[in-house]
Amino acid sequence: MTCLVCGIDEAGRGPLAGPVLAAAVILPADFPADILNDSKKLSEKKRLMAEQVIKAKALWGIGSASPAEIDEINILRASLLAMKRAFEAMFRQGRAGGPPADITALVDGLYCPDISVPCRAVPKADGLFPPVMAASILAKCERDRIMTAYAALYPAYGYEKHKGYPTAAHREICRRIGPSPVQRMSFAYHSSMFRNA
Repeated sequence: MTCLVCGIDEAGRGPLAGPVLAAAVILPADFPADILNDSKKLSEKKRLMAEQVIKAKALWGIGSASPAEIDEINILRASLLAMKRAFEAMFRQGRAGGPPADITALVDGLYCPDISVPCRAVPKADGLFPPVMAASILAKCERDRIMTAYAALYPAYGYEKHKGYPTAAHREICRRIGPSPVQRMSFAYHSSMFRNA
């Protein structure tokens, strides 16, 4: 019996605003893996094209942790929580009742989320293993969409451009007008900006 491999990855650990997103993906044996790569190495157009194919052909799930959760439990724990939620969501897609016995998970990074199957964390896995590449693409595309939606709600912050990452423009607008409702206030260098503003 062939063991299924679930790839898990996150997007959005480094930003100063917005949620952290994660995805879990099990690819079918006939998946066209040549369209995959680490999401950071693909153009936006290629990411979006790959996302469509992944969602059409694979078993997948998306999970997130909010800025408030990040502030409460820290970004590492929030990332692992988002991964757990993504893994669980994968089996609520209507195509599977729960994790089968013959499944293992590969996670990009140093730590594994608390999930119900054997799991191995591998640094740079998003550039090595197709299921993790696929997860990185889904997480990145979904987070970019969320941050673009926030840009419409809070246009002064330019979220559609930097997606919440700590660019000079983002830091400057936060110093000038204060945090938006989706800012992560627990990041020490970030919160100190508001205290000193």
